Amino acid sequence: MTEPSSTPHATAPGASASSQTAASQSVAADETPASQADFRASARRTFAIEEAAIAALESHLDDDFDRACQLMLATKGRVIVTGMGKSGHVASKIAATLASTGTPAFFVHPGEASHGDLGMITPADVVLALSNSGETAEVTALLPLLKRMGTPLVSMTGKPGSTLARDAEAHLDTSVAQEACPLNLAPTASTTAALVMGDALAVALLEARGFTAEEFALSHPGGSLGRRLLLRVQDVMHHGDALPRVALGSPLRDALLEITRQGMGFTCVIDDDDHLVGVYTDGDLRRTLDQHGDLRALKVDDVMTRGGKTVRASMLAAEAVRIMEENRISVLVVCDEDEHPIGAIHMHGLLASGVI
Repeated sequence: MTEPSSTPHATAPGASASSQTAASQSVAADETPASQADFRASARRTFAIEEAAIAALESHLDDDFDRACQLMLATKGRVIVTGMGKSGHVASKIAATLASTGTPAFFVHPGEASHGDLGMITPADVVLALSNSGETAEVTALLPLLKRMGTPLVSMTGKPGSTLARDAEAHLDTSVAQEACPLNLAPTASTTAALVMGDALAVALLEARGFTAEEFALSHPGGSLGRRLLLRVQDVMHHGDALPRVALGSPLRDALLEITRQGMGFTCVIDDDDHLVGVYTDGDLRRTLDQHGDLRALKVDDVMTRGGKTVRASMLAAEAVRIMEENRISVLVVCDEDEHPIGAIHMHGLLASGVI
């Protein structure tokens, strides 16, 4: 005798596979622990808690913040930033922000510092140590060694009465009322507060130093800002044999051949002393075709644009872009102080170099 199936969801006679799938999906949907609305509500709570943590930082600013800035400005060495765990990740970011805004800095892992990397720290440096509890063993273990070297210590903790806070020349209070984590355990609001305090330090130091956009670009040469502020016309111009040119009095045919040969959409027209007299462009060619039936008898002098916009090789490439955009042109001749053409820049080249 056949026993009844003991499978909890046995297939009913005649039930299709699709109906079984739909039923399974319905069960799965019913078992979903939270709806999308719950996800968004959780996100909003996180935003509110962390916004409150940031707002509270203003009340924590005191003479110690000024002292911390003064120590970092006065140091002959570097700002060494350290921290363990999540505080370590924040410390690494703070070090990077300081370094890119005019305050030489780098991150040292506190665990590695106790095993040799302390040699990276000198008495001329300033140490910025992060620990929410202010009692992180790997960080507090460095205190006697820093005291012995005479290296100034700035601490950033959430506990003003902690060991790290008491032993520092300046303490930055980043305490928060609660973490965004519903268990009040995972570092969330506290790491956000520490990150914002680090940004406040970096910006205060940046402004005190009079740090400029050009100096910022020097530490970001690979970024778009660096290219805009560092690249000059001479770095991206076509020059030498790549510069299209024909002599004044040349047949228009020669100018057209030169434009085709160099592929820049124009040619310089120069006199016997190698001075720039004018340019002939693709746009000029269209106008020539509209106005002249027979091109064979024309000389380039008859149809060229006299003068034309020029730039210097030492000019920032970004400034050349502005001139092109204002005059709605795609190419500029580069001339020296005596108005001899020495190169040309094209919008396509500026795009390729990342200036635009």
